[in-house]
Amino acid sequence: SMFHVSKLKKCMADEPLAIPLDEIQVDDKLNFIEEPVEIINREVKRLKQSRIPIVKVCWNSRRGPEFTWEREDQMQKKYPHHFPNSAPVTDTTS
Repeated sequence: SMFHVSKLKKCMADEPLAIPLDEIQVDDKLNFIEEPVEIINREVKRLKQSRIPIVKVCWNSRRGPEFTWEREDQMQKKYPHHFPNSAPVTDTTS
């Protein structure tokens, strides 16, 4: 097998993706701490026999903002400060 240098492309750093050092948070093992920034949206996932409240979360990631859908009850337990005006989620399906 042969590798051709002509296949290499110049990679330019994307300046907006640079994160200032004072904004980086690491734990005692020097792992990057990813925490939710805000709740973007709410939905109820409908399954055959149940309903699951989910929230779209914006995370501060080392690669920039990331968005994921998470279960609302789990997010409320772990990050209650993002749910100041809502009561704890209870399962009403029986």
